[in-house]
Amino acid sequence: MDFINKNPALLLIDIQKAFLDKDYPGGKRNNHNAELICGKILEKWRELGLNVIHVRHSSTNPNSKLHESKPGFEFNDYVKPKGNEMILTKHVNSAFIGTGLDGILKSFNINTLVIVGMTTNHCISTSVRMAGNLGYETFLINDSTACYNTIGLDGKEIDCEVIYNISIANLKDEFAQVINSKKLFKLLS
Repeated sequence: MDFINKNPALLLIDIQKAFLDKDYPGGKRNNHNAELICGKILEKWRELGLNVIHVRHSSTNPNSKLHESKPGFEFNDYVKPKGNEMILTKHVNSAFIGTGLDGILKSFNINTLVIVGMTTNHCISTSVRMAGNLGYETFLINDSTACYNTIGLDGKEIDCEVIYNISIANLKDEFAQVINSKKLFKLLS
């Protein structure tokens, strides 16, 4: 069976304008083209007429750049929803909690998920883990996500590349198949 016949859904997670701020949330960031790649994947998905689900984070903290009152809450220009594409809003890290996502996927007989978005070690990791645990055949597109530097328990800064590589390694094969966008486009052709 070819990949398209699996009826895969594209899950775009937290591709919002807040992440365009180079100092948010942790200063240095890797994979600066992640959102552009997400946009290219979305274009291909639309061209093929496959299911698209946009998930955005709505912080309950009014000072957060991801609060609905802030410009950072808006979708990144590369992935603005069109037409009848589904939009889900979450208030926690997982795209499955408080959104009805699992029921929506089951109602469309979707068993295969392709996950892209921000950030690798937060909402992407949490959502990929849940997708895997719920039994979905899950693909994480590694060049479509990014990390920021983080302060460790000892107060020292941990480089975004280290966080990214560990996060991807922790998800690979245990919760998802990790592939890059070039491999995904081959599967879609």
